[in-house]
Amino acid sequence: MPEARRLFEIDGAFEMIRGTISSPVIAFETWGQLNERADNAVLIFTGLSPSAHAASSHADPSTGWWEDMVGSDKPIDTQRYFVICPNSLGSCFGSTGPASVNPDTGSTYRLDFPVLCLEDVARAGQLVVASLGIERLHAVVGSSMGGMTALAFTLLYPGKAERLVAISSAARSLPFSIALRSLQREMVRGDPAWRAGDYADDAPPTSGMRLARKLGMITYRSAEEWAERFGRERATDDVTSREHGPFGIDFEIESYLQSHADKFVGAFDANCYLYLSRAMDLFDASDHGGSVDAALAGTGLKSALVIGVRTDLLFPSHQQKELAESLETGGVEVTFEILDSIQGHDSFLIDMDRFRPVVSRFF
Repeated sequence: MPEARRLFEIDGAFEMIRGTISSPVIAFETWGQLNERADNAVLIFTGLSPSAHAASSHADPSTGWWEDMVGSDKPIDTQRYFVICPNSLGSCFGSTGPASVNPDTGSTYRLDFPVLCLEDVARAGQLVVASLGIERLHAVVGSSMGGMTALAFTLLYPGKAERLVAISSAARSLPFSIALRSLQREMVRGDPAWRAGDYADDAPPTSGMRLARKLGMITYRSAEEWAERFGRERATDDVTSREHGPFGIDFEIESYLQSHADKFVGAFDANCYLYLSRAMDLFDASDHGGSVDAALAGTGLKSALVIGVRTDLLFPSHQQKELAESLETGGVEVTFEILDSIQGHDSFLIDMDRFRPVVSRFF
């Protein structure tokens, strides 16, 4: 089974937690080879914004979003494992979502797309896995939203995965994180160009998306990193200062936020962003058993790796500890690590010197 970019069409009605869609498509990529026993498969669920392109391959040599983690002789070694990464249901990088055409109407779903839950994303991932002839996964892996989706997978399909890797994630979102994402969504919806989700493809709610991304970047990193990285350095580009008079960009940190916001606006659909953001808020492992401990008692996992970061604002270390302890209470052998990275929530994408050894040892 060669490395590939693929589309899997789910035949007929796909029942979601809060609605139904017809014949959705899931984009996914694979690396490595499935062995004869079909027991070396690793399923990776993504965070909110990435595509299925976790790493480069012969099919697509461009750098993936987790390039330093997935590949030959890397922690998730594609010489040993058959790695599958789907683009989340509800996203805009090949999988069906609010920006897709509804086959029943011939029109774009927009806000007619059902409310999205991470259980829906996990179920779509399982259908992809089943289509490849895989009955049991060596491991299911996820970071941030992907970690919550991976956890949802183990709750929906007990025993389907032998191992879980949950990175910078949690069993549920804290009120603080929900409040931040709620404000981000309000920024998008408050943009006049959003038009209740009915914006034109060439006229998206750019201003709202830019503000939401800036707030997102502030929560993804840490004040400690920015003090060390930027200090009070002044920006060298004064274009926006000329455009906005006394309120333009003066500092390097402002320029950094502006650059990331501009890249995001051109790459991600606004309605998809709203749906995926809300799905993170809605997920709660206790919905599957009355409490987190009760829910995680029935996953069928043999072992788990739970990694947190000291400077993570969105999923602080006490949430990682709660997840690790609940898994242990459920009889799972848990490796628990809190890393001293200064890059905040995004550390799993950046601080490879700390993350690679931990993941490599687990695998």
